[in-house]
Amino acid sequence: MTGSEIIILGTLATGVGVLVGCVGVGGVLLVPILTYLFDIPVHNAIAAAMFAYIFSGGVGTIIYTRHGSIQWKKALFIIVGAGPAAFVGAIAVSVTRGLWLEILIASLIASAGINALLKQKDTVQKTPASLRTSVLVSMGAVTGIGSAMTGTGGPLILVPIAVWLKLPALSAIGLSQAAQLPIALLATAGNIVYGTVDWTIGIILAVAIVFGAAIGARLAHVVPQEHLRLILAWVLVVVGLFIVGRLSLLPNN
Repeated sequence: MTGSEIIILGTLATGVGVLVGCVGVGGVLLVPILTYLFDIPVHNAIAAAMFAYIFSGGVGTIIYTRHGSIQWKKALFIIVGAGPAAFVGAIAVSVTRGLWLEILIASLIASAGINALLKQKDTVQKTPASLRTSVLVSMGAVTGIGSAMTGTGGPLILVPIAVWLKLPALSAIGLSQAAQLPIALLATAGNIVYGTVDWTIGIILAVAIVFGAAIGARLAHVVPQEHLRLILAWVLVVVGLFIVGRLSLLPNN
């Protein structure tokens, strides 16, 4: 990459990091940025993004833990399901056509955005919801394999599921931060074994996202939860529509 491209990518990734730390779903922008703006193959983009999430997940987890926003009893069961599933997802990426991965990413973002937007009128929970262990492990498994295959890092899938199950928005984001680190670690391990990781791009993304996530995580604790849900919904809708529109203009391959 040229010097100007590195600066542009670092700036965009910092903005993504702010969204990751604040609403938990900003990472979904990384793969489209790499694929559409920098012409990086989708498989490589997913692998680089997952590597970067190792660091943003670690920072986000530390910050949310300090604020008491992670329900660790729930998080541990989610991680049990998410870790192995992320490794399997990385293997699946290596044998899946790029176009199908892009379609999967677009469908996931669009459906999650619409679902989150439709939930805006629901009453925000004041106390944590009670979920069975099997439900938490299943949430983790779905999040792990879906995240590894789309390069979204976990929050895009886990946050809407948790909110749908009536967890408070801030708690949902906290759980997604805790799950992001093991998902990214296992997915990266799978990508190293079965795919390709562009370490230069991965390091650029990691540094920028960590910086942005640290800012975003602090913003999340001063913004009302109702506002977080609204931001979450519109970010998903806008990004989902963009990718769907972009795919509709691509030639068949």
